[in-house]
Amino acid sequence: MIIETLQLGMIAANCYIVADEDTKETMIIDPGDEPERVVRRIKELSVNVKYIVLTHGHPDHIGGVKGVKDATDGEILIHENEAGTLEPSGRRGGFGFPMGETAPADRTLKGGESLDIGDLHFMVLHTPGHSPGGICLYGEGVVFSGDTLFNFGIGRYDFPGSSGNQLMDSIHTKLLVLPDTTVVYPGHGPSTTIGREREGNPFLRE
Repeated sequence: MIIETLQLGMIAANCYIVADEDTKETMIIDPGDEPERVVRRIKELSVNVKYIVLTHGHPDHIGGVKGVKDATDGEILIHENEAGTLEPSGRRGGFGFPMGETAPADRTLKGGESLDIGDLHFMVLHTPGHSPGGICLYGEGVVFSGDTLFNFGIGRYDFPGSSGNQLMDSIHTKLLVLPDTTVVYPGHGPSTTIGREREGNPFLRE
């Protein structure tokens, strides 16, 4: 499995390129800005983009989606509760981020679905709290946690549509139940593991 991290935009949001080494089938997770950098790396790796998956609809995670879509024709996927953020009437120019042109979802997701790229399989975990339609992707010993769980941190819940209670419930019932060895690739900052966060994340202490 190929996993590459690109830090994009003003606050270095993480974009992930995830590919099956044999088939070169690929998903791009959260192309939040600088689509030209994402596309350039895709070409360097000689991979074929099947999915462009958005963990949620905040501007720093969706701002580059149209450029990547236009260059690859990958299928744009986002949770059904978040699809409106990709429509003109739902674009969020707040949070201090300018919003450029996006592209609508090709398909919406629900929790429990499986996304397959080559021989790699990832389950969609609906993890509301940071946003109503936030998702994480779990499989192959890793979880892409979006802005739900960070290295010694958790997502903010002071945005419209956010909920601290939902966020904590999502973390405890969807993420902390995963094996301790599961590697966590968050929407911002360095990777970690479920075990490390269970033991040391100060926001998760009872």
